[in-house]
Amino acid sequence: MKAAIAGLDPASYRPHPLHDAERRWPQTNCYVDLLVEVMHATGHDPVAALGFTVAQDFEGDQFTFFKFPSADLQRLAGIDIQELAIFDRLEDHILVQIERGRLPLVELDAHFLPDTKGITYRSGHSKTTVGINALDPEARRMHYFHNDGYFALEGEDYDGLFGPYRNAPAGGLPLFPYAEFIKFGAPDGQEPATAALELLRGHLARRPRRNPLACYAGAFEDHARALAGRQPEYFHTYAFNTLRQVGANFELLASHLDWLQAKARMDFDAPARAAERIADGAKAIQFKLARAMARQRFDGLAESIAPMAEAYDAVMGTLEARLSARADSKAA
Repeated sequence: MKAAIAGLDPASYRPHPLHDAERRWPQTNCYVDLLVEVMHATGHDPVAALGFTVAQDFEGDQFTFFKFPSADLQRLAGIDIQELAIFDRLEDHILVQIERGRLPLVELDAHFLPDTKGITYRSGHSKTTVGINALDPEARRMHYFHNDGYFALEGEDYDGLFGPYRNAPAGGLPLFPYAEFIKFGAPDGQEPATAALELLRGHLARRPRRNPLACYAGAFEDHARALAGRQPEYFHTYAFNTLRQVGANFELLASHLDWLQAKARMDFDAPARAAERIADGAKAIQFKLARAMARQRFDGLAESIAPMAEAYDAVMGTLEARLSARADSKAA
């Protein structure tokens, strides 16, 4: 099979350390995890591009489903993401892009993805984004990036993913999936730490005006009432879109600040450790919430968000001071 990124073998692929099983949140969300591995596979350090995490907000019913901004990826890694219009046979569109050395990103059903065994594979349905690096329709095989690794599938799983688009009658095509493709180019040539600092400063300037953890604490009582009327299994859906998103986001921010401290020789230890406290707090509350769902008792949970809100203020206040001081010293 021709591959967009040559030389990768699903059997021997080693994920980036951001996906180490010992991390608090070894998986974040499908889009960020996928691009972490794409950057890793193409020789770029994804940790350099994580400054956008300072801008995460609480959106009222969920935390921002955070994603790498396309402009950041293009600047740091030469990765240009464009929408891929699907108007004909899905496999043909994918093959055209792979032949041109581009990586298609396609929303598919995790029901047919073997790497989700024990979660949704052959048991449930969930929309998720994969990066299709190699495809062979005749052999019914696919190699793909998904979540924290690089995998292979074939046979019935291949048919499950592509059969509905291949076998539909004329005039009866199903709704096509959303798709994008990555065009690989060269970064802008600026030293990565310098570029990352500039990007972090820009993202910090657009951070939420109100503390998102405090806003979440204020909304949690309403969330708890809604959770009380749900089946216990709903916990996973709710936690993914709230606690996992904020916890994973701030663990990535901590990694980014540690990287900047080493590369840019700035003292980011205090905000990095405060970001880790948010990641730890989200993990702890997730466990408490699972127990609360089982007991149908949610008292005290909103109060346990308060230390995370305090840590958020510490992160942002210290970063503002550090980056302002850096800008003043350069101006002088």
